[in-house]
Amino acid sequence: MATPVIPDSHRDLLESDTAILATNGPDGRPQLSAVWFLAEDDVIRVSLHTSRQKVKNLRARPGVTFFILDPAAPTRYLEVRGDAEIADDSDYAFAHHLGTKYQADLRAYDGSHPGRVVVTIRPTRVNAVDIAGD
Repeated sequence: MATPVIPDSHRDLLESDTAILATNGPDGRPQLSAVWFLAEDDVIRVSLHTSRQKVKNLRARPGVTFFILDPAAPTRYLEVRGDAEIADDSDYAFAHHLGTKYQADLRAYDGSHPGRVVVTIRPTRVNAVDIAGD
């Protein structure tokens, strides 16, 4: 089966500042979090601190939904469902790369316990929706 791609009609949403990452918690209920992200070559990457519940959720259940709402047209959105792969980012290489987009040093958000992972979302389904039909 071919990997789904994000259509040109919604590719601009990948330039958004934030998106919603949905993971599945230990009780089976969704946990939603606003996240910073980078999208390159139809692959979405997020940097997460290792202590976060999202990381625990993903290690146990790698299925995710990544959602971007168009703030200028709330009837338009991009939903990417997929499987998350987690890789260590102890040298903060990806965190630094992501921080460049946001002009931020992600270490500043990690407190006295440094540690980050890169979450790579491999799309299994892409829903590009424009209810208004424009």
